[in-house]
Amino acid sequence: MKVCGFTIVRNAIKYGYPVVESIGSVLPVCDQFIVAVGKSEDNTLELISSIDSPKIKIVETEWDESLGGGGRVLAAETNKAMDAIGSEFDWCFYIQADEVIHEKFYPEIKNQMNLWKDAPEVEGLLFKYLHFWGTYDYVGTNRMWYRNEIRIVRNDKSIRSYKDAQGFRKNDRKLNVKPIDAYVYHYGWVRSPDTIREKMSSFHALYHSGETLKEKQKQSEEFDYSQVGSVRRFTGSHPRVMKPMIEKLDWHVDIDVSRKNLDFKDYLLYLFEKAFGYRLFEYKNYKILK
Repeated sequence: MKVCGFTIVRNAIKYGYPVVESIGSVLPVCDQFIVAVGKSEDNTLELISSIDSPKIKIVETEWDESLGGGGRVLAAETNKAMDAIGSEFDWCFYIQADEVIHEKFYPEIKNQMNLWKDAPEVEGLLFKYLHFWGTYDYVGTNRMWYRNEIRIVRNDKSIRSYKDAQGFRKNDRKLNVKPIDAYVYHYGWVRSPDTIREKMSSFHALYHSGETLKEKQKQSEEFDYSQVGSVRRFTGSHPRVMKPMIEKLDWHVDIDVSRKNLDFKDYLLYLFEKAFGYRLFEYKNYKILK
């Protein structure tokens, strides 16, 4: 079995992406790793080039922001990385530049890829998620956070990144997947308040235009970590590769975990999920095979 990892990144230093840690967390289960590095305003290309691994293959790209809103450029860039993966690989392991895999899940990930390698009906593997908020101490618990997403897909060029690159589809249909007992640790919201405001303002430009963009950017300027709907304290361990970043944390966020900043409808849905363990009206861009 051969596995190729892939990701995209641009302005990693400017916006505080843990991309080196992200790539490093996946390398142990990959034979090669493709990094599509977009033309940046900082030294992102040099940062990726400094990763000491013969598995790394860099593809230099330029983001076409004329593709319009909805984050379409993210899917276009992801497809560029996928297209650089050779036919000799069985699986393609996607990781976003703010996502990290804990080393404790390596055996499960390897076992599941081996288990389904020769089962073509299984087009992808579905991971669970932990979304960290503010610092490394809080995890989001309300409906704004997606609970699962595909991160390993079969090496099939008809499988394409979908919409804003959160998931995948094949010939515009949902992939048939198997869930695995492994988590992705999403650190996209763990940045200094100033960095997250700047990143949000830039990111909104990939999704919106005109007056909507102006309003979203104004909201970015007013961003406060206490605005979160619902969080809990994280009591587990973080991936080993994240230890240096965690030790360098130089800002403080104090959130009352008992407080729920939800409207009436979302609060009722939150209570239902807590009581019955089922999320009503959940968006699922995949089909789970029985």
